Amino acid sequence: MLNNIKGQAANLRLVGALAIVASTINLSIPAVNSQTENTVKIDGSSTVFPITEAVAEEFQKSKQGGVKVTVGISGTGGGFKKFCNGETDISNASRPISAKEIEACKKAGIKYIELPVAYDALTVVVNPKNDAVSNMTVADLKKIWEPAAQDTIKSWKQVKEEWSDTPLKLYGPGADSGTFDYFTEAIVGKSKSSRTDFTASEDDNVLVQGVSKNKGALGYFGYAYYEANKSRLKAVAIDGILPSRKTVEDGTYKPLSRPIFIYVSAKAAERDEVKSFVEYYLNNAPNLVAEVKYIPLPTKAYEIATKHFKDRKLGTVFAGESAVGLKIEELLQREAK
Repeated sequence: MLNNIKGQAANLRLVGALAIVASTINLSIPAVNSQTENTVKIDGSSTVFPITEAVAEEFQKSKQGGVKVTVGISGTGGGFKKFCNGETDISNASRPISAKEIEACKKAGIKYIELPVAYDALTVVVNPKNDAVSNMTVADLKKIWEPAAQDTIKSWKQVKEEWSDTPLKLYGPGADSGTFDYFTEAIVGKSKSSRTDFTASEDDNVLVQGVSKNKGALGYFGYAYYEANKSRLKAVAIDGILPSRKTVEDGTYKPLSRPIFIYVSAKAAERDEVKSFVEYYLNNAPNLVAEVKYIPLPTKAYEIATKHFKDRKLGTVFAGESAVGLKIEELLQREAK
């Protein structure tokens, strides 16, 4: 005990001495527990994560360690909770900000800039050993995933007579995921309306692993996770159309193609490190989006986004509504207003 007291006293003397020296030679000593400077804090969608992570890695290299970028995965909903609490600078989102989240940010005084960064082909996958299933309709998917299916639709044969009697094992994003919100609205007809007896995770790698190990499995997640694991998974065509860059760009892969976003705090955007990061993001998105297997937006879209960021255009063009079935051209028309 005595030794601890002596140690603390010695530390205090050292701090005091440093302060005297600092004042003498005009240096400043950082405050204890002060926030780390030159850090960009990002959280949110696991779907957008691969893009933002790739941008963050290249940006940090370009800054030679002068700026730190942290990227978390809380799901779109979880990310917006942190964002509207002022805990993060940027929020990754696989859907537009919702009416509830708009209100939460408004109450907290958080203003934001909405920036689309890519398109995603939300991909339905099965185990490669499932030879019978290569195409499904929206009606098939609804029959499997709607709330009424819980404890009722338990095998593939119950979905279609010609399919096997193999038990269904379902994998999907958790309730905080924007992918969950989008899928349920596009397939079931109402956001968050879903059976709950499935393996849920905000980490898409967990879903990949589950589907790859179970012959009767069915799951869904962002296209990049399928591309990165296509040797272990089989993509299912929806109404005869497989997800691809071409089918997203020509608008034939619907209703599961969607824009994905980053939301930037207007206050944070005034900091040099955040401003530089976002500018780097938009300048390099076309190459890095393609590198991680998502679909880049047209050049015009990135030009519009860059102008919106430069002009600090606040708010959302979606008014708290979903973007189910929104084509790239339609997105451009909204963004250009």
